[in-house]
Amino acid sequence: MQIEVNGVKLYYEKSGEGRPLIMLHGNGESHRIFTPAVRLLEKQFTVYLIDSRGHGESEGVSEFHYDDMCEDVYRFIEKLQIEKPIVYGFSDGGIIALLLAIKYPNITSEIIVSGANLNPDGLRNCYKRLFNALYKLFANPRDKMMCFEPNITADDLAKISVPVAVFAGSRDMVKRSHTEYIAKNIKNSTLKIMRGYGHGGYIVHNPKIAKEIINAVKTK
Repeated sequence: MQIEVNGVKLYYEKSGEGRPLIMLHGNGESHRIFTPAVRLLEKQFTVYLIDSRGHGESEGVSEFHYDDMCEDVYRFIEKLQIEKPIVYGFSDGGIIALLLAIKYPNITSEIIVSGANLNPDGLRNCYKRLFNALYKLFANPRDKMMCFEPNITADDLAKISVPVAVFAGSRDMVKRSHTEYIAKNIKNSTLKIMRGYGHGGYIVHNPKIAKEIINAVKTK
């Protein structure tokens, strides 16, 4: 299905019954990374899978900003009249979920983030150098966004009032100290490090993330 919000047409899929759950993928991906997880999640939730602007089957754009993508999700929730959804985000999707909870504190019931960072310095140096090199070589606007955004502060995190579950892999491209800093500065948060996993191994085409989401929601 397609919906026009914030001046862009977004593709989304909806399935299941129960509490609303919106799932947001990472940079350069699409909703399809969650296919194995949805088979489990749709038994307990009404699941909304969104392709971010310029990704998957959504409308293309010439530049990318996390604030725009956050506004897309907010408008999506408003237009479809989704009441207090849980929002799960992986990587860029996690950044969007954090911004949503910061800017619109009453729109969600809780958020769950995996491998999110507050700024480019939150990435391990090897990945930061890689993304900068890719941007210099190919001038891809998605790489540019990762090189210069986001810019979320501890004061911003303090504005989050809903429960937040923070996940990261033990070998994540986001620094462990940075992930801990995120959890520490959100009042009502839990932190779980996935042992033996990198940035997306427990998420991308892996039903494990469904079990982690279900457990995170149960503990709230």
